[in-house]
Amino acid sequence: MVEQALARLNGGGIRLKRASSLLVSAPFGVTDQPVFVNAVAEVESALEPGPLLTRLHLIERLAGRRRTLRWGPRTLDLDLIDYHGRVQPPPARPVLPHPGIAERIFVLAPIAEIAPRWRHPVTRQTAAAMLRRLDPQGEGGLL
Repeated sequence: MVEQALARLNGGGIRLKRASSLLVSAPFGVTDQPVFVNAVAEVESALEPGPLLTRLHLIERLAGRRRTLRWGPRTLDLDLIDYHGRVQPPPARPVLPHPGIAERIFVLAPIAEIAPRWRHPVTRQTAAAMLRRLDPQGEGGLL
């Protein structure tokens, strides 16, 4: 499923530049569900954040995603994590950077893999530095 989603990132105004390895993690949010398969992709696009996120949601729907229970089981979950360091606090949509980055090992580990020099647009910490503060056995930890 993840590989198909990555392939669909090439088109519709998006070009896939690189992607991380696939990582398996414990579920986050609703924990009584199958393990997660995670990856981070760097893309290039002239689309603004709102239309880009709309395109990501279309890819989710093509993979059979139906939004029912927040953080519940799903076939695919694509998020816009960062957009050229842009900061868009609520109520802007989408909120940028993604508000959950610093607490999610399954996001930080793949970012550290493909973009070790990336820094959080607000805290200016690297993914590796944020990763060191998290419990690898905690919710959303890598398996």
